[in-house]
Amino acid sequence: MILVGLTGGIATGKSTVAGMFKRCGATVIDADALAREVVLPGKPAWREIVSTFGKTVLNPDHTLNRQALGTMVFGHPAKLRQLERIIHPRVAREQARRTKQAARNDPRAIVIYDVPLLFEAGIDTRVDTTIVVTVGRETQIARLKKRNGLSRAEALRRIKSQMPLAEKRRRADYTLDGTLPLLQLKQQVRLLYQSLRAST
Repeated sequence: MILVGLTGGIATGKSTVAGMFKRCGATVIDADALAREVVLPGKPAWREIVSTFGKTVLNPDHTLNRQALGTMVFGHPAKLRQLERIIHPRVAREQARRTKQAARNDPRAIVIYDVPLLFEAGIDTRVDTTIVVTVGRETQIARLKKRNGLSRAEALRRIKSQMPLAEKRRRADYTLDGTLPLLQLKQQVRLLYQSLRAST
């Protein structure tokens, strides 16, 4: 089995690439989806977040108000670290559990761990190989303006809050160009999947 860390910058096409790997036959584990699951109402992480940050971070239905929580921790490194200490270990445990399950189902499985903070959180040390999806900054800005309705300044602020793509590219074992026409990108993903499969 090979565990692949897939990352990129915001609006680079990482989710699109993850979907392409899935269609090739890979098992895809989405870190964002896991992070949402571990904080569902009543779960240990949810209880710890409520006792740490107060009930103001809850919606009327008791689900986490991610925006309120984000506002509380954004720009406050100590609070952000507190939140990460609650969520990250639980996400890591669930990812490890699902990876083991995939390996049991198929000892030659290719498991793609789709994770935004692959390098920032040191997760690259826990995977066998890394792939970064990249695009130019102007493309990122244009996509964020269209997709999220952000102004240029807001888009730039989000982009600059992440590790620079050039640094991620430098650290990656493989890179994929997120600006390629979909058919071409699909072809590159298929070739990369086949080469990973051949090495298992």
